[in-house]
Amino acid sequence: MNVLTLYFAVWLVSDLHASNTIVALGNGIASVLVVVSIPIFGALSDVTHRRKPWVIGFTLVSVAATALIGVIGQQILPLVGDAILTPAAISTYQIGGWALAAILIAFVVANYSHQGALPFYNAMLPELAPPNEWGRLSGMGAALAYIGSICGVLMITPFFNGSLPVFGTLPEGFLHILRTAIPFTLHAGRVSTFVPTGLLYLLFSLPIFFICKDRFVVREPGRVAWRQAFRDVAHTVSEAKKYPGTLRFLIASFIYQDAMGTIISYMALYAVMAMGFKRGTETTLFVVLTIPAVIGSWLWGRLTDRIGPRKTLLFIIGAWITLLLAMMLVASQLMFWIVGAFIGFIYGGVNVAERPMLLRLIPEHEAGRFFSLLVLSARAAAIFGPFIWGFAVDGLTPTLGLVIAYRAAVGTVAVAMIIAFFVLRGVPEPAMPSHP
Repeated sequence: MNVLTLYFAVWLVSDLHASNTIVALGNGIASVLVVVSIPIFGALSDVTHRRKPWVIGFTLVSVAATALIGVIGQQILPLVGDAILTPAAISTYQIGGWALAAILIAFVVANYSHQGALPFYNAMLPELAPPNEWGRLSGMGAALAYIGSICGVLMITPFFNGSLPVFGTLPEGFLHILRTAIPFTLHAGRVSTFVPTGLLYLLFSLPIFFICKDRFVVREPGRVAWRQAFRDVAHTVSEAKKYPGTLRFLIASFIYQDAMGTIISYMALYAVMAMGFKRGTETTLFVVLTIPAVIGSWLWGRLTDRIGPRKTLLFIIGAWITLLLAMMLVASQLMFWIVGAFIGFIYGGVNVAERPMLLRLIPEHEAGRFFSLLVLSARAAAIFGPFIWGFAVDGLTPTLGLVIAYRAAVGTVAVAMIIAFFVLRGVPEPAMPSHP
């Protein structure tokens, strides 16, 4: 929430005057790295049924790289942008050259590592609950994740502008103690949010580090068949054809995950640039709009267990289409709040339903490899969506103006969702696994 949605893109585009396409470049490079490596790691983890070491390793790298963004931003860049306490004495600044390269490298490593942990985290799900409760557990996990997002934003906002969303400005004495205790936060502004985000990321990851376990580890797996692992990756897409509906589902996921990732990455910019929100208030917007996601994630999990993951996903994608079209058309900030609240309500539903969906389509012992393929699908898609958005905004702004260009970019996301809906309709409703 703090890095991918709230602060990084707005920091680069609004504060440092980079282009939308540059942000897309960072996301695209991270996605390419995921595409070429994560399926291999997933195949290897299936050999020993070890998921946790991968989660820990990727998380630690992401924590370090997230903090590094803030360190680089304050060591090699001038202090410019919203809420900076002692801004540099320059009229305008546009980032470029080796400074931009250093920031993008840190962002790519942080983003790649964060995405890299997810398939192994997801593959732990079958060990935690029986099949008829996968939807509920998936929904509970997503709901808690959104509660975590709200808490994370509330904890980080004081480092940005010295206030709490909804509650207002904090006492100066408290802010001084806070910013003195956490390094690289004294100057405030968006550049001061990355180090504390990295530290909180580490702190709240500790429970899975020390409590959760891999329960069915293969103790004596012998030598890892590296060549076989690479062959498995090369044939995963082909093998998906053995399980009816799996390949079509992965294609649908490719499309709708691309659309969701794009709109969330740029929604803060859209609020500021197209809807006229005062810079800095987008933090309050996302805190408030994440509350419906907590409730929605829990409800989507219950609905998934009741009517099945396919019907649930179709309903959610249909709602996405309606809300994206509404976002293009609304003219007032009040209507944007309403549309955003409904987007928050449905946002977690996709991930809640697609995990049980995939687990019903494939054998459980291949969960690591296929969840890696699911991440590959989403990350490969993420190469295209942000670039299409960036080209739409940067290309249309000179002729149509900023507001129309941003609304047109939302239209490209709506088209992707429509395509995903019709692809998903062709996936058969998967049967409930018969084993306990």
